[in-house]
This record gives sequence, structure tokens and C-alpha cells, in this order.
Amino acid sequence: MIYWLFLGLAIATEIIGTLSMKYASVSGGMLGHMVMYVMITTSYILLSVAVKRVALGVAYALWEGIGILFITLFSVLWFDEPISLLKVLGLVTLIAGIMLVKSGTRKTPKSDDERGAQHATA
Repeated sequence: MIYWLFLGLAIATEIIGTLSMKYASVSGGMLGHMVMYVMITTSYILLSVAVKRVALGVAYALWEGIGILFITLFSVLWFDEPISLLKVLGLVTLIAGIMLVKSGTRKTPKSDDERGAQHATA
């Protein structure tokens, strides 16, 4: 469960970092760049922790896909970027793809060592 939290934090920091990049390009200030560097770096670190227990394909699909979804929505709301029917269709397709990747991933059975460790600590 904790690894899913790491993944969620990785997604949030990626969104903040990417939006900060846009903010820096619009404002011309260094604050946006500094936030971007810290958040993108943090995002990759958190993602690397999450993939210890979350399947890589699922983690990356969620990290990138949810990131794209929210970055697009916030760029429309905050930076007045246009949204077209094709963009909306692309986002819907993206969500469907994420759901397919997630549902098509099997849980790996726990090894005997992991089961024994759980029973020993219970």
C-alpha cells in the first residue's frame, strides 16, 4: 500500500514540476525553474521507490498518463491554452489505455520467504 502512496506523490510532483516549467517560461523568473528542478527530481526518486512493488508498466502508465491528463487540464485553466475535440478524445483514449494496462496486470504471488516473514511478525 505504501508503494501506491509513493506513486501518487510521484505523479503529484511530476505535475507540479511540469506546470512550473510552463510558469517559468511565461513569467521569466527563476522561481519556476527551481521548483521545476526540485519537483521533477523528486518525482523520479519517488517513482523509483514505487516500482519496487508496483508493476513497472502500471506505474509508468499511471505516472505519465495521469500527469498528462492533469497537466492538460491545468494548462487550459491556468494558462488559457486551447482545448479541442481531438485533445478531449485523446485524453479519453489515454484514460481507457491506463485502465486497460492496470486491469491487464496480474498480481505476482508472494514468495515463500515473504509469507514466512509475514507470519513471523504477526
